[in-house]
Amino acid sequence: MQYQRLAQTDLEISRICLGTMTWGEQNSEAEAHAQLDYALSQGINFIDTAEIYPVPPRAETQGLTERYIGNWLTQRGNRDSIVLASKVAGRSEELSYLRQGSICLDRRNVVEALHASLRRLQTDYIDLYQVHWPDRQTNYFGRLGYVSNETPAVPILETLEALHEQVQAGKIRYLGVSNETPWGVMSYLQTAERFNLPRVVTIQNPYNLLNRTFEIGLAEIAHREGVGLLAYSPLAFGVLSGKYLDGKRPPNARLTRFERFIRYKTPEAETPVCAYVALAKEYGLDPAQMALAYVNSRSFVAANIIGATTMAQLASDIATIDLTLSTEILQRIEAIHRSQPNPCP
Repeated sequence: MQYQRLAQTDLEISRICLGTMTWGEQNSEAEAHAQLDYALSQGINFIDTAEIYPVPPRAETQGLTERYIGNWLTQRGNRDSIVLASKVAGRSEELSYLRQGSICLDRRNVVEALHASLRRLQTDYIDLYQVHWPDRQTNYFGRLGYVSNETPAVPILETLEALHEQVQAGKIRYLGVSNETPWGVMSYLQTAERFNLPRVVTIQNPYNLLNRTFEIGLAEIAHREGVGLLAYSPLAFGVLSGKYLDGKRPPNARLTRFERFIRYKTPEAETPVCAYVALAKEYGLDPAQMALAYVNSRSFVAANIIGATTMAQLASDIATIDLTLSTEILQRIEAIHRSQPNPCP
């Protein structure tokens, strides 16, 4: 395993992070614990979760993922060897079952969300606590076209002050954001500097061969400001493995089971996915491993968040840390990207 120290922190994280959003929906607690044990044996020390997990979010399953992790941490007694990340949900009308149905990023919501996660995780602190999505109206989760007639939002200052209180209380070590824009990241950084509040040290956004929009604006911020990318959906919901090509619907696969995951299953994606799969096979590579190795190779990526529903997938994903793509393959990838850039933003 390879490790990287997050800028301006004492956190040394594995370059592969274990994502957990299927636990409690597609994976049982026993399967979750088996994944955790295997990941740890392979050198992974970084685990990412969220209060709304598993996904798709439902009132009946909300919090199960954190409970599974909490039970594992207690049974194994290894909390101090794990870098644990979780997230507080932003403004939402869909999550009416969460926190009395008034979801936003004000002080009450931040405190309630954090304390509930700590109870489920059976820990006194979270190493990296992230804002899951912005409170304001903006572009995230694949939303295109900016709409300026936004509804009132909790100011970033209020959110940061609430998080700062929890840092001072020892319940959070470092802060991160997720699904953010360049304006949002810089606003968090400027607010922190102006009011002597904690800086965000990571941004968790989608990044994969079908969606490299992070490179436009955010990559420079990540580089110059020391805000590392935690890349999620590196396989574009599994689409880059090629298993959905030609209309295939593998049993129990995410896009087979859940119709809501359409971001990367579009007509525009078919041609570049075919090209990436053909390129991988030409060089004797597994298409999924090639896609993950590309993400691993980017200098602005602090960690690649993988997710798996089977142990075979997990082992294959983790093994990509030892896969280095040749200059020729990288050039071929760039050629495909130029022919149809960001078909699934």
